Amino acid sequence: MAGERSSVAYPAPLRGLVLFGLVVACASVSTGKSPSCHEVRSAFQSRQIGPLKLVPDVPTLDSDLQICQHKSPTCCTKKMEESYQTAVRRELIQTIQSLNFELKYMIVDHLTAFQETFETMISFAINHTQALFDTTYQTMAKEAVEPVKELFMDLSLYILGAETTVEGAVSRFFDSLFPLVYSRRINPGITHLSEEYAECLRQTRKEINPFGPFFKAMVAELSKSVWASRMLHRGLNMGIEVINTTEHITITKDCNKALVKMQYCPHCQGLTLIRSCVGYCLNVMRGCLAGVAELDPYWREYIATMEHLTNEMVGSHEVELALLRVRYVANEAILYAQLNGPQLSATADKVCGQLDKMVIKSSQDSVMQTGGASENYPLAESRTTTLNSKRSSLPLKASKNEKPRSLKKISREFVNNMKRSRTFYASIAERLCNAIVRDSSTCWNGEDVVESYTNRVVSNGLKAQINNPEMKVKGPDPLINTMINTLHHFNQMDTEKKRTKSERFAFREDGSGDGKYEEIDSSGDCDDEDGCQGSGDKIQQTEEKKAHEDLNVVKKPVIATTTSKSPQRDKTAGNTCSHVSNASVFIVTLLAFLCQYLS
Repeated sequence: MAGERSSVAYPAPLRGLVLFGLVVACASVSTGKSPSCHEVRSAFQSRQIGPLKLVPDVPTLDSDLQICQHKSPTCCTKKMEESYQTAVRRELIQTIQSLNFELKYMIVDHLTAFQETFETMISFAINHTQALFDTTYQTMAKEAVEPVKELFMDLSLYILGAETTVEGAVSRFFDSLFPLVYSRRINPGITHLSEEYAECLRQTRKEINPFGPFFKAMVAELSKSVWASRMLHRGLNMGIEVINTTEHITITKDCNKALVKMQYCPHCQGLTLIRSCVGYCLNVMRGCLAGVAELDPYWREYIATMEHLTNEMVGSHEVELALLRVRYVANEAILYAQLNGPQLSATADKVCGQLDKMVIKSSQDSVMQTGGASENYPLAESRTTTLNSKRSSLPLKASKNEKPRSLKKISREFVNNMKRSRTFYASIAERLCNAIVRDSSTCWNGEDVVESYTNRVVSNGLKAQINNPEMKVKGPDPLINTMINTLHHFNQMDTEKKRTKSERFAFREDGSGDGKYEEIDSSGDCDDEDGCQGSGDKIQQTEEKKAHEDLNVVKKPVIATTTSKSPQRDKTAGNTCSHVSNASVFIVTLLAFLCQYLS
């Protein structure tokens, strides 16, 4: 009808574009300029999306657009869309990296701190153990330097993940120690031990068993705490690997298109400052990171595993004490060999052949040349041995200059920081959207500028993406799947370890207050995961009170072992030597001397 205004209803998707056109038209009328893509060009340049020549000067019709399709003039071209797809990939990875940075830095920092602390502990333990030979067993001191160093270097390599075992490291140490003890303590008159004979002693050490229960005692004690240190070191590296994997996720075509539509399609309409609606962003990010969100339950379990390993390492199985107690166990092993010297000599004669009598001085000659009370005799040094045993069993610590950060402090900081990241992968989509979305009265919903997002917002995980209105998720990310399997295996190893320990030992207390372990397995609480190899021997269960009852040290199972290959000696003397565990050190050494004399 003449004189009436005609009203035109625009479809919702075009309202923003019409608004853009009206603004440009008004600006053109007031300034006398044509519609321009200047703002789009500025954003394209500032975000380093691509060469400026790809951006048209004015809005045009481009029917080749695949993602940001518009029927009206647009500031986008097909080449710009391709640049946008590259840009959103780069920006997503950079945003994930920025979120990962704090967690990754924390893990790397603590990994470095643990390694430095382990190095200090190993160095201190080497000096502490070598001091035993320098002060108590001086005739063996020089030749014991390399075996001691090799033992702790092997343990260090084991902690760092080398393909070695605790049992192998301890075995090599005792193999090297046996010829020294045999020629310097058991037969102190030997002036020269041929390399062939020494090699025979090393090769047959396991069969001869000169150190009785103390070989397995050292393996068991080290394995408990050193295994936890190895697993913790492995876990720290695994945490870094998980983080790195999330920074190299596969961005699918559907995800790529959804990101472009969310972040850059508004630019095509000149809306360079508008931000995505929160619900819309969550749907896109949860779709793109559905595979990453699957890490959540395994990451939570991983944190619990790392907390358990940390407590094991610095708690009841404290690695510092275990390393320092090598000196104590080595001392007890040497004393045990001395007490059984006559039997060991007879067995060695049978296995390796008799030593040339010309290289063995008589006991009288040794006493005369050393001025009577010699270090060659355990009776003369019983007081020294007792004092050294006390010192070696105490939890000695290095000075503050050597250990600026204690293992307990580092561990406590690490556990607290890791606990805060427990929900990291469950909330990664929210974190990403917080970095993208800004508070505003209006937002972009993928098609238009609206006041709120009205579509359904899905939850995390692959299953939930079936109902995602913004994109299709076809399946899991292969890289993430591999990482999930690795995490699961790591967590299962620790779970199996805890279960095996609980089944193997039953701890009970008797009326005296001395804790006793009843060992079911024959390996001394040490299995392949500990870094041990099965011994195949059934260990006799015996209860022994320590000779040094004034020492407050960790209880260990003491095993009464006899050498099957030892010849039959005087039964009275032999029985006396095998039942001295409840006597004082002085009585023990005195009986040993009598045993040698009666033999």
